[in-house]
Amino acid sequence: MAVPKTPLLTTDCVIWDNKGRVLLIRRKNEPFKGAHALPGGFVDIGETVEAACRREVLEESGLTVGPLRLLGIYSDPGRDPRGHTVSVAYMAFLPRAPAPKAGSDAEVAEWVENWRAIELAFDHAQIIADAEKIAAA
Repeated sequence: MAVPKTPLLTTDCVIWDNKGRVLLIRRKNEPFKGAHALPGGFVDIGETVEAACRREVLEESGLTVGPLRLLGIYSDPGRDPRGHTVSVAYMAFLPRAPAPKAGSDAEVAEWVENWRAIELAFDHAQIIADAEKIAAA
């Protein structure tokens, strides 16, 4: 049996601190080079989505997250200009808000208070808005 061509699997993570700020990176590479985005990326073969989420957060911000809460699945075929991706998005909380340190494919990693004032890459504004609704419930 031939293996079907399917979307690529990614993960994104909405991380808040105790001041209500969200952790964002500024992308080092295209697409959306220089734009703010959630930490995240592609899931490697042999890796769970949760492990990929934690790895991507660590690689892009230098931060280690604990418990992850499933936020949702984002699968719009147009969400990534490189092609069809499906993202499994999570939420996490870091009460002490350590200073992030950009790494991997991030130019900058920072805690952002007013994320709505920033144009975000991909569908990350929708993901954060959804996370806020769930957190408030």
